[in-house]
Amino acid sequence: MSKDLISRYYAAFNAGDANGMLACVTDDVEHRVNEGGVRHGRDKFAEFCSHMGVSYRETLRDIVVFASDDGSRGAAEFTVHGTYLQTDPGLPEANGQTYILPAGAFFDLRGGKIARITTFYNLNDWIAQIS
Repeated sequence: MSKDLISRYYAAFNAGDANGMLACVTDDVEHRVNEGGVRHGRDKFAEFCSHMGVSYRETLRDIVVFASDDGSRGAAEFTVHGTYLQTDPGLPEANGQTYILPAGAFFDLRGGKIARITTFYNLNDWIAQIS
């Protein structure tokens, strides 16, 4: 079940289906962004998804999903293929640059939903690719 849940979450991501992603998370989801802050709750996660859809167009490939035997934790490794569409505050200017970036995420799972998402990638690698 836990691997299926994470796979559904990423299928929704790749489809650009924010509502599908939101359906996979708890109301009190904790979202930890790489080298960024922590967002608490589904509303804050929805705001993040909306922002990402404007600033970036990304597809995740080569996704491998892992899960603990008890189903309480999971992880995924993947390659991000993206286009930087609109300048994000504090980051280099966007002009349609493309990038390919190895990344991963860790999950806490509760009640058939994702309760925590922690994403990791090499920010310096991304900046070098889009600069």
